[in-house]
Amino acid sequence: MFSLPTRKQPPAYVVEDAVSNHDALETAADALQTLLKGAEAVVPDAVLDLLHGESVGHPVHPLLVHLPLGGWVIAAVLDHLPAKSPGANDHAADVALTLGTLGAVPTIATGWLDWSNTRGEARRTGLIHGALNETAFLLNVGSLVARRRGRRGLGKALSGAALGLAVAGGFLGGELVYRHGLGVGRTLAHRQG
Repeated sequence: MFSLPTRKQPPAYVVEDAVSNHDALETAADALQTLLKGAEAVVPDAVLDLLHGESVGHPVHPLLVHLPLGGWVIAAVLDHLPAKSPGANDHAADVALTLGTLGAVPTIATGWLDWSNTRGEARRTGLIHGALNETAFLLNVGSLVARRRGRRGLGKALSGAALGLAVAGGFLGGELVYRHGLGVGRTLAHRQG
């Protein structure tokens, strides 16, 4: 008798399932969502609408992600790009890293706000996505401090590690959108939750 072969899950799904299907994440997500909902209750609706992207008709978090990632990637390139003289790219790398790190602040705020209404595996994956990216943010703050104190080697190591975490976080962010449909075809999401 003929039977169709069973379709294996895409590798991205396997990775996401392996990292996100843990009871401890549910407990942490419950606590954080309760905290975020309490914070949202004191924020004016006009500010929530702005952070959710109601005026543009879609979430602004995916747009803002380009600010930190762009700055962090440019800084990494400049950190390792051959220069005519030692340290010639240092100032430009530091400026790019600073702009990217400053750009992470609204990106983080909008990401957590969008996440505050998620459930199930998307909520657990989003928690890991956010944790990876906030750790990248903190590592880049540390990198900026190290660079300003003349410890460029440490600064480069911290920002390199941060970029790796941001890439891993971005992978999970892609799963949130493309697998779970987070933020796709939704408006007024914070009022529906």
